[in-house]
Amino acid sequence: MRDLIRGAVTFENQQLDDLIIQRSDGLPTYNFAVVVDDVTMNISHVIRGDDHLNNTPRQIQLYQALGYEPPEFAHLPMILGSDKTKLSKRHGATAVTEYIDLGYLPEALVNYLARLGWSHGDQEIFSREELIGKFSFENVGKAPSVFNPEKLLWLNHHYIQHADAGRLAELTLDLLKKDGIVTAGKEPAPEWMKKLVTILTERSHTLVEMKVGALPFLVDDITLDEKAKAKHLTPDVAPLLVELAEKLKTVEPFIHSELEKVFNALVAEKGIKLGKLAQPVRVALTGGTVSPGIFDVIEVMGKEKTIKRIEAAVEMIK
Repeated sequence: MRDLIRGAVTFENQQLDDLIIQRSDGLPTYNFAVVVDDVTMNISHVIRGDDHLNNTPRQIQLYQALGYEPPEFAHLPMILGSDKTKLSKRHGATAVTEYIDLGYLPEALVNYLARLGWSHGDQEIFSREELIGKFSFENVGKAPSVFNPEKLLWLNHHYIQHADAGRLAELTLDLLKKDGIVTAGKEPAPEWMKKLVTILTERSHTLVEMKVGALPFLVDDITLDEKAKAKHLTPDVAPLLVELAEKLKTVEPFIHSELEKVFNALVAEKGIKLGKLAQPVRVALTGGTVSPGIFDVIEVMGKEKTIKRIEAAVEMIK
């Protein structure tokens, strides 16, 4: 037989047994059933994993015995786990629905799986249209491929960064509703939600990470990380936060450029570095030391919630 990926494949006829085509309960066996299915559905190409390669000569004999032309066969190399054994559930999520729950975009998964065992030069990122136009069996490798979760995560991050903000907002909102963070009828304004996901894309590798990043902007009360609180919300910072809160009350419009002016003026007046002020504010607003740019955080969080949390941090310090 000639395989579209492996080329000429030869089997010794004496290696083939007299296979059973019907069980004692009357049901056909796999090798017979798939031949009948292929014939009745006019299948032209059978594309499957190379773990089925040993079944192919038996099936070809059945096609010929029934008087039908066998379809063309292409046996894809198997996907292995990091330990070079056949990919299974113990290596992580394996069902498409699991990757949806983990926050992966469908285009990232399609791109990754298509690229796994197939290549087109050094190109890594493919649109669906490009995959359709460029895919060929000639460029499918014969050796097994190793599933690399980090590579998939990298691809997903790329697609999140380039996705439409409105679509990301809807997908993130669905996750927030599923967790009960947002309830029906109390959804944030679509334009505000788009601004929120836009500032979260740089640090979000999955939609789940984006959902977690959105929490400080949506809940009324946040939990402060103990280490961050001990390091940054100290008594010497309290006067700075008090002064900043007063200055923020007068900022109009409440946007990135105007907020930056207030911070720069205050740190210049006090003779300190920006981080000395920005990190305590970040902890007060988000609960931790990692977030999007502080001016973006403040703009999206809004004047009322920002000032309220800074003043709450001051009270906590006292």
